[in-house]
Amino acid sequence: MPNLLIVGPPGAGKGTQAARIATALGVPAVSTGDIFRQNIKEQTELGQRVTAILDAGDYVPDELTNELVDDRLAQDDAAEGYLLDGYPRTAGQVEFLDGVNLRRGEQLDAVIRLVADTEEVVRRLLARAEQQGRSDDTEAVIRRRLEVYERETAPLIAIFGDRDLVVEVDGIGAVDEVTDRILAGLAERGIRA
Repeated sequence: MPNLLIVGPPGAGKGTQAARIATALGVPAVSTGDIFRQNIKEQTELGQRVTAILDAGDYVPDELTNELVDDRLAQDDAAEGYLLDGYPRTAGQVEFLDGVNLRRGEQLDAVIRLVADTEEVVRRLLARAEQQGRSDDTEAVIRRRLEVYERETAPLIAIFGDRDLVVEVDGIGAVDEVTDRILAGLAERGIRA
């Protein structure tokens, strides 16, 4: 089973597509954002530490996120493969994940890159904020998160590109259409549902 990442700007549909692709391939979708939000909802110690960071539109520090991911990938359901959503976001996290995979005797098989227009993702996130009551999704915070993404995460595409791992997919369109595009891109690399 494959070890995959899904990357793209906030609001590109990573969470939706990660769940669908993971189900199709029989691997768990591991979303750091979902794990953090669950801890915030339950008001755990981690949740309290993360709330202020997310409300400011910043990323959670690498060491905290790395620890969380390492623990999650050690669980039984991820032993045969995984699809990470929202991680890695920095070069340090890429290096850490490489170490985790080395310990597992594995490597990344592909990086799904969802591409989406900035104004479209701002519109999507504002609509989601209204529907779900997300305190971290004001327009100013959304635009800041997009800037942070461009500055810190987008350069990782070059790292993965050098490894010939990137499957670039247009993230705009009907959910089923985007899923089909992703599965077709993965199939071209020999990763089939």
